[in-house]
Amino acid sequence: MHLLPQLRKIEQKYGDRLVVVGVHSPKFPAERETANLREAVLRYRIEHPVVNDRDFKLWQAFGGRAWPTLVFIDPQGRVIGKHEGELPFSEFDPLVDGMLAEFEARGLLRPGQAPLRIEALREADHPLRFPGRALSAGGRLFVADSNHHRIVIARWGGGIEKTIGAGVPALRDGPPDQAAFQQPQGLALDGETLYVADTENHAIRRVNLADGMVTTLAGTGEQAHFGSLVGGAGPVNLSSPWDLVKAGSRLYVAMAGSHQVCSLDLESGRVEAFAGSGREGLQDGSRDQAWFAQPSGLALLDNTLYVADSEVSAVRAIDLETGEVSTLVGEGLFVFGDEDGDGRSARLQHPLGIAAHGGTLYVADSYNNKVKRLDPRSRRLSTWLGSGASGMADGAGAAAAFREPGGVSAAAEGLIVADTNNHRIAIADWSSGEVRTLIGR
Repeated sequence: MHLLPQLRKIEQKYGDRLVVVGVHSPKFPAERETANLREAVLRYRIEHPVVNDRDFKLWQAFGGRAWPTLVFIDPQGRVIGKHEGELPFSEFDPLVDGMLAEFEARGLLRPGQAPLRIEALREADHPLRFPGRALSAGGRLFVADSNHHRIVIARWGGGIEKTIGAGVPALRDGPPDQAAFQQPQGLALDGETLYVADTENHAIRRVNLADGMVTTLAGTGEQAHFGSLVGGAGPVNLSSPWDLVKAGSRLYVAMAGSHQVCSLDLESGRVEAFAGSGREGLQDGSRDQAWFAQPSGLALLDNTLYVADSEVSAVRAIDLETGEVSTLVGEGLFVFGDEDGDGRSARLQHPLGIAAHGGTLYVADSYNNKVKRLDPRSRRLSTWLGSGASGMADGAGAAAAFREPGGVSAAAEGLIVADTNNHRIAIADWSSGEVRTLIGR
């Protein structure tokens, strides 16, 4: 996921002088389904062919060991190199440039001769497109309309009232019709200020709701290199910020790309790693030594910051007084499933969102197409909404259906659910669990 922006730059620069073929070797069972893969191709704006290697045949043939792996093949069909892990554009670009120069000098490069013909993936027009997060306050609904690259403001029962952002993927400050985002996700509201995790711009943005003006608080638009995120004020590169929680003058950030939870001091503008060493995995302990794996959701409850840690299918807790990190549900990168029960036996599959209400945590169990409840004291996990089957339906409890819900937030009226692959926002009544659609098809 975090390599895709770098790969997109390579494709745009070199055009038909190279051919990119994606091979999807799925870790999670939900990722094996071609229909789900198609949605991911649309969501991440992938424009090259993608093979569903659901049985790992290509993975084994090319000696795959890590996600992602880059395999370089020359025009004569010979494997000439392999790179495991992420690769920043600054290193990727000269590598490709050098290869192409060599092939051109040898007369092997024939631009425009690639036999691949890509069938365009078209999507119906929706009011929202892959919304990642939504929250409610003061009779208004705020939505990160991720693949329309904008923020939507709606009234309860009144449809879309206002949009912020020009709807093109870019990093640009200014008034609401000129400012630009790129796949925004997390939102945090403080009075008339809306904070936005602008994920693919690797930036934290601020929206003045009084006039719609957008400004950048942190991030340069360039992704931080792996392991390079350090504290500082001024221009600091970030890496895929995914969710936000405000506490006092501090904004906590789920920094999915660097496997950390970071903090932004809103008074000084200083960004620093708050929890996580940057190592991908699941390890508890002091916050500077703990490991996370693409943390994607945050919720604050009783001076504890709870984290939906997606790649380890876990819910983690950071005690803000002691700095200790602990795990409520989850065991590691390759332990996942769909099981209710206590923390030892319970299983999630790639949770992306988490919210707190009435002492209970609510988890968007994305790849299980469910919303689950978690008692942080007993660590007991139970299904609240959805049967697990992918679909779209209003109704109570198991009668409701979702498709990879990506975000949840608590409101007085109920739990707001960003039902990402259904392109809708829904609400579940706290008492009855009755789900109804607010925006979407």
